[in-house]
Amino acid sequence: MTRKEATAQGGASSRPGGRRSGARRSRPKGRSRLLKGLGVLAAFAVLACGGFGWVWLKLSGDIGTFDQGGVAKDRPDDAGPGENILVIGSDTRSGKNKELGGGEGDIGRSDTAFLLHVYADHRHAVAVSVPRDTLVEIPRCRLPDGSWSEPQPNTMFNAAFTVGQTEKGNPACTQNTVEKLTGLRVDHTVVVDFNGFSELTSVVGGVPVCLPNDIYQRDLSPKRPTRGDLVFHEGLQKVSGQRALDYVRLRHGVGDGSDIGRIKRQQAFVSALLKKVKEKGLTPTRLLPLAEAATGSMTVDPGLGSADKMLSFALSLKNVDLHNTKFVTIPWRYEGERVAIVQPDADRLWAALKADKPLAGAEKGTSKSADAKNDGKDVDKSAEPVTGAGITVAIRNGTTVPGLAAKAAGILGTGGFTVASTGNAADLTAATTTIAYGPGEKKSATTTARWFPGANLTETGTPGITVTVGRTYADDPAAAPATPQSDSPAKPVGSDARSADENPCEDLSYG
Repeated sequence: MTRKEATAQGGASSRPGGRRSGARRSRPKGRSRLLKGLGVLAAFAVLACGGFGWVWLKLSGDIGTFDQGGVAKDRPDDAGPGENILVIGSDTRSGKNKELGGGEGDIGRSDTAFLLHVYADHRHAVAVSVPRDTLVEIPRCRLPDGSWSEPQPNTMFNAAFTVGQTEKGNPACTQNTVEKLTGLRVDHTVVVDFNGFSELTSVVGGVPVCLPNDIYQRDLSPKRPTRGDLVFHEGLQKVSGQRALDYVRLRHGVGDGSDIGRIKRQQAFVSALLKKVKEKGLTPTRLLPLAEAATGSMTVDPGLGSADKMLSFALSLKNVDLHNTKFVTIPWRYEGERVAIVQPDADRLWAALKADKPLAGAEKGTSKSADAKNDGKDVDKSAEPVTGAGITVAIRNGTTVPGLAAKAAGILGTGGFTVASTGNAADLTAATTTIAYGPGEKKSATTTARWFPGANLTETGTPGITVTVGRTYADDPAAAPATPQSDSPAKPVGSDARSADENPCEDLSYG
């Protein structure tokens, strides 16, 4: 019997003998098991909403489904041993969502999405985030009048959900786009919005989050003329309700204000939320009020469109372990203001998932946190190519040698780094190069240091990475790599995966 056949059989046997009286007797036990399983699914859903969503299922209500007639006919073969679930976050501002998030317009939009691969052993999972600005090919998709659109090459990924310009969006088009991008068959698609999100975070008693600096009202609303009141303080804190929603939506006022940085924070948030779900052992008494409030917040494909199907699916997730739940982002680099996919890294990632193989750094039984504690002392990384993709730095000349900061900026720029600014340091007597980095930015600072042999790393309370080049660099600036290698496999795919059991302040990039 195959895994999927076993799953289907599990769903069919949830009503012993098919008798109504048996169903009534087993309901409390079944509902408890369902809630535990849905805890995993729902926690993943908050990431996909990109700060615009949390969903829980009203157990006694209807499950909304979308028409699968728009799913492409030329789909990838269903050959992989694992299971792939596409989760799409819809940030439409109609109905109750407008009260929670504000904004204008009733057209369904996807802010962030990810592909969740559940391994065949049902104890491991990998969630791959696809940034909304990623340039992809949107294939032919069905429009509301039954006709099909033309393919759209080199188009932002989130545009797929808006094809047809309808209030509910176009989940089938996003699914077609993901299958075209990955070569993987999507077994199920789930669309969620943020109705009910604040209640869930309150049910678990709040979620711990970490910020590198204070956040004010203007950071949430950039058009605000004044800074406003303090919303979040620097460091570790617990958020729930509207504050949790504000945190996962936050983009400005932290890091470089990019969606990439926000994705990393959201991955850390879901990790912390999963921990709370496990710790609380949520009961029907806690969850039923939330389920009532969240009715209508989830839309699924017909394959999940009944209580029995959802029960079977939820039970298949309940044994996924926190440490073995990994979060990664599709290999990427900036292309102007957009995000381009890095090859062959991305294809290697999809091939690993199709073969149901663990990613590098996410091997079964391997502790990423333990590896991090070695600080690289026991790992030979000298053979790995260096790439600065996704790393933003400021460069300061700590010597009296003119043009040294500009020279360093030129070299880093060819290697994929984003140089925010150059200039002279306050002290022009630096003997060696120093790389200062803020909370959660040690990994990026370490990568930067490989371009400056002998550089000293120092952590500060100020977010961002600042390179102050010293006399040793002036004497031998060619010691750093001088050619970009962003299209080479800079490191094993998945080596930067984040585990759901990590500390919310650990290994967290703020963009």
